[in-house]
Amino acid sequence: MKLATLNNGKRDGALVVVSRDLSLAVRVTQIAPTLQAALDDWAELALELAAVYQALNDGACADAFAFDEAACLSPLPRAYQWADGSAYVNHVELVRKARGAELPDSFWHDPLMYQGGSDSFLAPRGPILMGSEEWGIDFESEVAIITDDVPMGTNPEAAAQHIKLLMLVNDVSLRNLIPGELAKGFGFFQSKPSSGFSPVAITPDELGQDWREGKVHLPLLTHLNGALFGAPDAGLDMTFNFFELVAHAAKTRPLGAGCIIGSGTVSNYDRSRGSSCLAELRMLEIIESGQATTPFLRFGDTVSIAMQDRNGMSLFGTIFQRVTQMEASQTS
Repeated sequence: MKLATLNNGKRDGALVVVSRDLSLAVRVTQIAPTLQAALDDWAELALELAAVYQALNDGACADAFAFDEAACLSPLPRAYQWADGSAYVNHVELVRKARGAELPDSFWHDPLMYQGGSDSFLAPRGPILMGSEEWGIDFESEVAIITDDVPMGTNPEAAAQHIKLLMLVNDVSLRNLIPGELAKGFGFFQSKPSSGFSPVAITPDELGQDWREGKVHLPLLTHLNGALFGAPDAGLDMTFNFFELVAHAAKTRPLGAGCIIGSGTVSNYDRSRGSSCLAELRMLEIIESGQATTPFLRFGDTVSIAMQDRNGMSLFGTIFQRVTQMEASQTS
């Protein structure tokens, strides 16, 4: 099943079911007005939504209309929880190596995770508004999951049943602000602005055999200014799978329905696959030549993030965002 949230002028948008090929959609507000409402009663409403999805793909929905990714908000325009992991320890190891720091052994056994801002996600085709290029603007291409209610203390085996939807995410990072914040010992805040998610969220069964062991075994495609930047395999080299990330997040607290958990920057040891963020490429340059030559994002730059199935069909739609300078009038 594939779901999206149309921008209807309201904060949380309107829930629609989207056809498998992303060509058609149908409003389902009679079942649930928003995706959060659907997740709140997922056990009951998922079957109704699945029936609509089947009818839509069979051409049996008279009220279907052409689906427009540009008309979408993030599937959850805001969420009760957004926690981002760093499941690709290869990526963390690389960043630390570039500055001559050893990787603690615990990083291989205990996932890194931070709690991000979840009150205002970016639209998948909306701008990335920034006040200054000096902040070191970067994209991070990731996979994310959405859960239903997860009890505290849930183990990885039980966590599998709580993953209801998957999305892609651009976890925007401000690299030049990160060191100062981390030095305070209190974590990210200003350096992690609003993230943006794919136009469409999908149930794991849409991936078939490419969803296994709590991982998505497909390349994640990132384009920078129209040129392919990276296509690392999201299942390869993922140290902690999504079952483990959910269990980690729920160790000391329950997770409410609609909780989003990200994979962290997708990264492979095979460097020929490219990268999923500028910081990683810059670290490789430092390791090779002693200095980074690739700049961070500038105003006017565009980033797109997508994933295709084995037949080349888009699974989640495309995140396409342009870095845009925030006007003075937007700060008041």
